[in-house]
Amino acid sequence: MGNRLSKIYTRTGDDGSTGLGDGSRVAKDSARVTAYGTVDEANSAIGLILACEIPEAVREVLVAVQHQLFDLGGELCIPGHAAIQDADIERLEQVLDRFNADLPPLKDFILPGGGLAAAHGHLARTIVRRAEREVVTLSHHDAVRPQAIRYLNRLSDLLFVLCRVLARESGHGEVLWNHERRR
Repeated sequence: MGNRLSKIYTRTGDDGSTGLGDGSRVAKDSARVTAYGTVDEANSAIGLILACEIPEAVREVLVAVQHQLFDLGGELCIPGHAAIQDADIERLEQVLDRFNADLPPLKDFILPGGGLAAAHGHLARTIVRRAEREVVTLSHHDAVRPQAIRYLNRLSDLLFVLCRVLARESGHGEVLWNHERRR
């Protein structure tokens, strides 16, 4: 590992700028910083799921995802850097298919809930969706590898499936949207 942080504050960002991984400086509210900041937020939300009692198979997947999200944050922080590969997306699809295979077909919309872990999962899923939108916004201004967008898209799908698994595992069950409640 490179340099270790011995002093947490540097004061270099006091002017509203921040350093990217390539040494360049940009405004803290730039599309790039917003994108990798939201990826970091998603990673933190996944940490909330991991703080709950969850099945070991789900835990293993989410820990691996946290590492990949850190890699993705690095890719977005260093213009031109490639960290997320097609194989990472294919692994997400395989895991998604494996967990989804045991779930009943979805016939109704699901509301966020279904126990603490599932609720945290839904929050993480929506943050990943926002991260995806922000990476798309970044791609309108700067080069972004398509793998970054595809990874986030698949991850939100995986989190949705894992929320279904966690809601059922907890005994709370899925919270279905009652579309006929106003009739």
